[in-house]
Amino acid sequence: MKNRFSLLAAVFLVLTCVACKKHKPTNDIIAPKPVKEVQKTTAAMPDNHQDRNINWVGSTYRVDIRRTPDKSLPLTMDENGKKYYDNVISVKIIRKDGSEFFSRTFTKADFQPYVEGNIAKNGALLGIVLDKAEGDNVYFAASVGSPDALSDEYFPMVMTITRMGVVSIKKDNKMDTTSTADDDDYDEDGV
Repeated sequence: MKNRFSLLAAVFLVLTCVACKKHKPTNDIIAPKPVKEVQKTTAAMPDNHQDRNINWVGSTYRVDIRRTPDKSLPLTMDENGKKYYDNVISVKIIRKDGSEFFSRTFTKADFQPYVEGNIAKNGALLGIVLDKAEGDNVYFAASVGSPDALSDEYFPMVMTITRMGVVSIKKDNKMDTTSTADDDDYDEDGV
């Protein structure tokens, strides 16, 4: 029993000495790493401007198209949940004398009936691009989709403006708006 007591006393003495050992002071300051706060800002697609001349119904017209973000519209969102301002796109067709034949500002709402799924809810109006002037119509390619420039999620559409200024929109099932003589005529739904 005496041996056990001596052994326990020796272990206690060693543990006490180890616990009381002096540590050398250092100049290291240990502090928690600061947490970076990520700003939750809303992104915007860049402004875009196109200005082209076309020969149409026997005269020269200038087609001016401008895309700008609009903070008054509901926000859109990409696949990762990043929020963006939606866009408005103004389309003007200007006569040779400088007077306006056609002027209208489009929003995603104008194309909503032709868009499906998550893009209908969260997508942005991406663009309207002049395709061609042919016969009594001017054809444009339009798209609504993810506002992320690297995304390929979008719905293509064909927008037509007649010589009477009537706008019609339809889904573009060809994914290529440049047509040839063998292509089918565009079907038009009035808007």
